[in-house]
Order: sequence, then structure tokens, then C-alpha cells
Amino acid sequence: MAVLAAVAYEMQTSKIQARKISDYAANLRYNLKAGPSDTIVYPASGPYDQRLGYSKLPQLLARLQARGMAIQYQTRFSPDLVEYISQGFFTPYREKHQAGLNIMDCRGESVYQSLYPRRVFTRFEAVSPLIIQSLLFVENRKLLDTTKVYMNPSVDWVRFGRAIVHEGAQVIGLDYKRMGGSTLATQIEKYRHSPGGITADHHGKLQQMISASVRIYQHGPETLPARQGLVLTYLNSVPLSAAPGYGEVHGLGDGLWVWLGADFEQVNRLLHLPDPQGDTLLAQGLALRQVISLIIAQRRPYYFLGTDGRAELSARTESYLRLMANNGYIRAELRDAALSQEVTFRDFNKDAPEAPKETDKGILMVRTYLSELLGTTLYDLDRMDVTASTTLHQELQEQVSAYLNQLSNPEFARNSGILGERMLTSEQTRQVRYSFTLFQSTPQGNLVRVHTDNTDQPFDINEGSKLELGSTAKLRVFVHYLDVVAEIYKRYANQPPKALRQALAEPQDNLSRWALAYLLRAEEKSLPAILRAATERRYAASPREVFFTGGGLHTFHNFRGEGNRSNPTVREALLKSINLPFIRLMRDLVRYSTYHTTGSPVALLRNDHDPRRREYLTRFADREGKKFLLRFWRKYKDRLEEERINLFLSGLRQHSVRLAAVHRYLYPETDSVSFSKFLRQRLPQEKLMHKRIMELYHRYGPYAYNLPDQGYIAGVHPLELWLLDYLRRHPHAGWTEVVEASQHQRQEVYAWLFRTRFKQARDSRIRIILELDAFEDIQQRWKRLGYPFEHLVPSYATALGSSGDRPAALAELMGIILNKGVHKEKVRIEKLHFAANTPYETIVKSSPVAGEQVIAPEVAAAVLEALSGVVETGTARRLQGGFTKADGSALAMGGKTGTGDNRLITVSASGYRLTSRVVNRTATFVFFLGNSHFGTLTTFVPGREAADFSFTSSLPVQVLRGMAPILEPYLEPDGETQCTTEANVPQVQAGLNY
Repeated sequence: MAVLAAVAYEMQTSKIQARKISDYAANLRYNLKAGPSDTIVYPASGPYDQRLGYSKLPQLLARLQARGMAIQYQTRFSPDLVEYISQGFFTPYREKHQAGLNIMDCRGESVYQSLYPRRVFTRFEAVSPLIIQSLLFVENRKLLDTTKVYMNPSVDWVRFGRAIVHEGAQVIGLDYKRMGGSTLATQIEKYRHSPGGITADHHGKLQQMISASVRIYQHGPETLPARQGLVLTYLNSVPLSAAPGYGEVHGLGDGLWVWLGADFEQVNRLLHLPDPQGDTLLAQGLALRQVISLIIAQRRPYYFLGTDGRAELSARTESYLRLMANNGYIRAELRDAALSQEVTFRDFNKDAPEAPKETDKGILMVRTYLSELLGTTLYDLDRMDVTASTTLHQELQEQVSAYLNQLSNPEFARNSGILGERMLTSEQTRQVRYSFTLFQSTPQGNLVRVHTDNTDQPFDINEGSKLELGSTAKLRVFVHYLDVVAEIYKRYANQPPKALRQALAEPQDNLSRWALAYLLRAEEKSLPAILRAATERRYAASPREVFFTGGGLHTFHNFRGEGNRSNPTVREALLKSINLPFIRLMRDLVRYSTYHTTGSPVALLRNDHDPRRREYLTRFADREGKKFLLRFWRKYKDRLEEERINLFLSGLRQHSVRLAAVHRYLYPETDSVSFSKFLRQRLPQEKLMHKRIMELYHRYGPYAYNLPDQGYIAGVHPLELWLLDYLRRHPHAGWTEVVEASQHQRQEVYAWLFRTRFKQARDSRIRIILELDAFEDIQQRWKRLGYPFEHLVPSYATALGSSGDRPAALAELMGIILNKGVHKEKVRIEKLHFAANTPYETIVKSSPVAGEQVIAPEVAAAVLEALSGVVETGTARRLQGGFTKADGSALAMGGKTGTGDNRLITVSASGYRLTSRVVNRTATFVFFLGNSHFGTLTTFVPGREAADFSFTSSLPVQVLRGMAPILEPYLEPDGETQCTTEANVPQVQAGLNY
């Protein structure tokens, strides 16, 4: 009886367990220290831990470390805490009511914060007593009993006992409804930390009860503050299903707004009123009904908040309102006011719970990059407990964004100097899009300071586009050219004159021949000297030459005709953006790559018996065959057999011989009767005798002709005929299967190349393949310099921009030039602070990565000097004097302009233009400002409207000049861009416990 009395006393007071558990919980400690931790234990699969990213931290940290980031600080668990968690219990700590992505700019100021849940009670005292009473009446009426100082709210012994009795009754076959034994404390543990947010079995329930008990007593044996905290936590975090256009809903505040369209703060204010009357009483009644509805809905949120369960939810709510009034929890007047009204749910089709956010391109860039870095979606990223310190300078970003937006105003545009010849008219200002990036070169890498545009679309012109940016491609060609000269110099510089003469006597490409001649005759033989001489080499600007490139004959034109008869130096052609010298320079670069990847093409083309020729012709046949096959595949894919045949025959000249050849090839098993019926149906006007039909039937039967001859007779490409036959036999074949199956046929179709007596036909095909190989080599060279795409158009027109480019990639190239040939990593994120003030706290920082020397410093210096000339005397000279230092002296600057007038042009077989459809118009200026800042400014007009625009690169240059007052204060070495995030690093002391 003494034992029973002691148990009863403990069940009433919880005094013994309060002392024992609080003493035990005091040893469950963790602290934050420098470096990675070897005693941290991450949570498993609880919804709360997954949503905030805690359970994903091992994978996230592994991804970040693979990308060059290092753990700077991390928590260590005490041995007792490690042992406690190893037994399957949940880590005890004061959990957050709100968390989410927080983005800081380079000065440590928050520029984006996504708190989730969005609407919470910040403290227990702020919650209306009516809300607390409603929750306790439904869930646990004695939870806040002040007489029970040591109460353990994790276990309601009465409810727990009844649940056991009901469970036992079910086991022995009695018809008792299963009853839950969960308290608010165990419910919170369940929906936050149990797998899937549910109780799987008895072990799971025990796990929740023990975890909740330890969490309650971790701050001492007296539990009233902890019990009040339970109420606050529950109201802020109770799961309320997921809503269209919003996602998961947690907490009463978000539930009121998302599901019912009710203002959380207004509801709380109404329920604080002591004795309302009239309309105010009605409003209070509705507010109370809304609150009780959501408190009840948490038991089956998907059902009760969905359309099927709302009537039952309403009935239960009314029942609880009557019970609360009968038990003295609310006044009868308030009950009647609540019962007289019905809860209205939000119509998500007409009224979205969340308005679209304004798109700040810099923030969107950071969020997109972070989602890729962490391998997650933007939705999940916004809910993770992480603070990201970025390199963006938000104040400068906002100033530049405001400036670009104002350019749509004709008056502001006029004052900025962008109206006029080769720029804009006042009517055009609203249609132009501007995109701007600014980087700062530092020992840590190239830091993104500004990334913005004046569009309200998520599409990023800087990093997501492929644009023909015109003459900016000349910058890539110029760098490539000087890099090749440096490569040749390195190969021959230390060789004696005799070896140089011997090398010059052998077959050489033009660039190697020139470099060898220079090294033999020049007095100064240093690398800077030969690079200077290379920039002074002359190329003809005449547009009269016809070039064999891109698989055919092409002519090119200069933007301005006055330079057609000149022979400018390479440097002059760069400064004035003259096209033809760069076409000829590109030809020399292609031949250089051909010589140094294949060997001398002269011998290959001269000797028709060279065994390598067959290899090149085989490759040509394979490539050309795939091109035609792809065209036919796109024509016939996703069509039924009858549709394919009808489409094919509709484009065929209706003649008995052609139709016979097609039918006998496609349907070799068909009898003569069906064949005759086919011909008569297709040729109703032609009198075909039976004898003629039988003659056609036997002459063009199976195996009478090979595939090329069959195609010739039918007047179609043989591969089209073959594809129709293959798809008839394999209707579900994919493109990869078709390519594999057609390997022999592609070679068969081009077998004539090996037999023709015309060597010239073979030579032209070999030249095409040699050029393809050369452009693959050039693409690899360009890729080292930041070119963003995997293929170049195999044509000299690539020197004029036909292969496309990306503003961000051009900025990367400018960074290499400014950094003396060193490719530095682009840095957007300097630090990530996960799970601050939790047991899982981890700070990861970007580690400085040694840059890669991709071109010689001398090459970079030569290019930088030439780019300065573009501002001094070239196409960007309107920028001259536009930027100054604080002392009034001119700021060193330079860059390269480019204009893209992008059209789809249809020409006749004789070369006459039939149609011209404008795709877009672009103009870009890639620049450097001072010794450490660089970037791009792009103007862009998409679609057919671009036909009305004639602006050139003068426009972005003038726009940049107008930015000078904004940018100048940030460009000085000690200016305002000297950002630091070191102030945000916590001052960590060893042994600092939480």
C-alpha cells in the first residue's frame, strides 16, 4: 500500500521524476567550436528536421566541400547527449518557431528573408486567453494548472490509462473504439520528429513520451514556463495540410490566413476584447469559430480542410462551442454569436493566398545558385534554416536597377544621352531590356557585386541566354590568336637559327610561318615583342573574296563600307570592329588547328591514295547521313503508318515508275493484285495496262536495285525511303535506335564518293571534315577561356558571333584578361550559416582557390592594352573621360563592343534573298573599370519588334557612361565596395554551452 501511495503521489505531483530527469537533462549539452565536428549526431527523418534541412546536413555539407567550401565552425555533442540520441530519442533543445532562408549582402545587411511559418505568436503573453482556453478545452484542460509546479505534461495518466484499457479491449475482441493517449507535448514530438510525422507503433509512442519529458525538464524541475511554451509551440507549428499555391501550412496564424482568408493579428485582437457588443461581438464570435475549427481540423487536416470534410468540421465546431459555454469557458452571448455564422473557406482559384514576389535579379541569381549548390528546389530552399552571406552589394544593386528602370522614361533617356542616331527614339525606350553585371577581382576570386536587369521576368539574360552578340566574338578570336602566337613562340623561341630555317622549309600554316620568320629576323625576340608584332600584322578588309567554310561557299561584308579597300592591322581591326580581317584571321587559326591536330592537309589533299582519305570520307558520309536522317525523323515521328505514307506520297511526283519503285521497296511482300490496286488509285487519269503493271511489278521487285538506286529511281533521298521502311517494321523506334540501325545504309548512300572519278568532290568533303576537327580544337581552347557552349558553328562566321555567346561568359573572359591570364572562380556565396543556435549549427565558408593560369600574363597584358584602345580611339570612344578617380584623374578602362542583328533568312538556290525574319537585336559592351572591376552591359530587344530598331553598341556604351556617378564611389580601392562578412562570424569560445 505504501508503494501504491507513492505511485499515486508521483502521478499527481511528478516531483521525483522532475528532479531525476532535470538532473539527467543537464548533462545533455553541446557547444560550438572551430573546425568540423566528430561528435555531432544529425536527426533522422522527422518532418520538422527535413523541412529546416537538419536531417539533410550530411549530404549538403558533402556537396559544399566538394565545391571547395570548408567547415569553419560546428557543434560538438557531450558524451551523454550522444548516448541519449543513440537510444533513439530526439535531441532536446529550444526549437525555433520560425526559420527560413536569410540572404545577407556583402555588408552584412539582410536583403531577403523567407520566414516560415510567416505568422506566429512571438510570446505566450501575446496569445489571446480565449485562444488558449479553446486549445486546452479541446486538448488538455489541466495543462496550465499553477498548483502542479512539477507536472510532467508529456503524460496524462488518466487519458493514458483509458487508451491502454481501450487497446486491451480491442486485443481480446471487445467492440471498443481505439482512443489516443497523446498530449500536446507528445503530439509536438510526433509531428516534428517521428518518421512521417506519425506514431508507427508502441515503441514510437514511448520514444515520443521520453523525448518530450526530457525536453520539458531540461531547464529545471519546475515546468510552468515549459508548459506555457508547449502551448505557444503548438499554436505556431500545428500541421494543417497543404494548400494550392502555397504549400505546407503550419501554425494557427498561417492556417487562418491561408485556409480562411482571416487576418491573424485581427483575429487575435478581437479575441482579446473583454466584453464586445453588437457587430464587434459577431466579429469576435466568427473569430472564435475560425480558431476552434482549425484546432479541431488538426486531427485529420487533409479531410477536414478539404471539401469532403467541411460539413463534419462545422458540426464538430458547433458541438464544442456549446460544450465550452456549458462548462463556463465562454459566455452564452459569444456562443450564440459564433453559432450564428459559418466559416468561409478561401477560393484558391480566385484568390491566391500569396501574391507573386517582385523579381530582384540579384537575389534570384543567389537563390537559383544556392538551390543548384545544395541540390534542392527554390520552395524547399526558402524553408531551410540557413543564412547565406553573399558578395552582392545591395545598395549598389538597387541604385543600378533604378537607373536601368528609369531609362524607359523618354525624358530620362534624353538626359542620359541614349536618344539619337544608332541608338533610340523616344518611342522606343520602353521596349529595350538592359542587363548589367559588375565583378570585383580579389584574392578570394571574382566577386559578384551587381547582377540586375530592368525586366520583371525570372529569365536571366546574363546567364541563361544564348545570343549572337556580334563583334564581341572578335575579342575571343583576338585572345585566341595571341595565345596561339605565344604557343608557337614557346615551341621555337630557344631553338638556334638553323633549326628555325629547317622548320620554315617544311609545310607550315600561315601563323607558324610568320612566327618562324619573325624569330629569324627580329632583333628583339621576347614574348611581349612578338605579341606586339602580331597585333601589327595586316589583313585585307576586302569583301570580294569567296570563302569555302561551313560546308559551302560564303561571302562576308564589313559593317561600314569605307574600310573595304584598307589593309588594317589586327589591332586596328579590333578597335574599329572591321569584319573581313577577322574572317581571314579565323581562317588562319582554323588552318593552324588543322596542322597541329591532323598534320599537313596539303599532302592529304594532293595524294588521292592516302589511306587517311577513306577515313575522312567515311566520317563525312556518317555525319551528312545523320543530318538528312534527322530531318526525315522530325518529319515522320509521332505519326501513324498511314499518315507517314500519305505525307511521303503527297510530296512525290506522281509517276508510275516512281510509285512502283516506292511501293515495291516498302511492301516487298505484296502480291501483284494489291500492287495494281495501289497504282490505279494513285494514278486514276493514267490508263495502265495489265502488262505494264506486271512489268513494273517484276522490274522493281525486292533486291532488283540497291538503296541508292532505288532512291534515285523514286526521285527521293534514299535515307527517307529507308526510314519509312524501318518505321513501318519498328513503329516505336526512337532516334537512337534509328541511328544505330542506319549505320550501314548511311555509308551505302554515299558510296559514290569513293568511286567517282572527280577527285575534287572528295577533296571538298575532306575539307569539311578537317574544318570540323579544327573547330572542335578551337572550341576546347575557347572553353578554357570561359566559352559556355559545347559546340561552335564550324564556319569563319564564328569570328563575327554566329556561334553565340553569353554576357556572363564574356565577363569571365574579361576577368581572365584583367587577372593577368589567371582564371579565378566566380564567387556568389562567401558563407553559409546552417541551423544557428541549434545542436546542428554549422558554418561553412568559401575557401580561396588558387586560380588557373590559362593564358600567359604577357598575352593578357597585350589584350588589355588593345582593349584600352577601344575606349581611346575605337568603337567605345564615347566612354572616354566618362569615369574619373576621386582625385580627378581618369580611370583606366577598356572593353569590346558587339552588335547582333539576328535574322532568319531564306535564300533561293541561286543565292537571292527571299525572306528575312527578325529574331532579336542585341548590343553588348564587355568592359573593365580600374584595376579590379569588370563586367558586361547588354541591351536586348526580342521578337519581331526588333526590326524597328537600329541601335548599335553605342547604346550600351552610353548607358554605362550614364552610370558613372553611381559606380565611381564604389570603384576606388578604399571605396564602398570593400565589403566584409567577417563581422557576421560568431565570436566562438571553446566550451560555450547551449
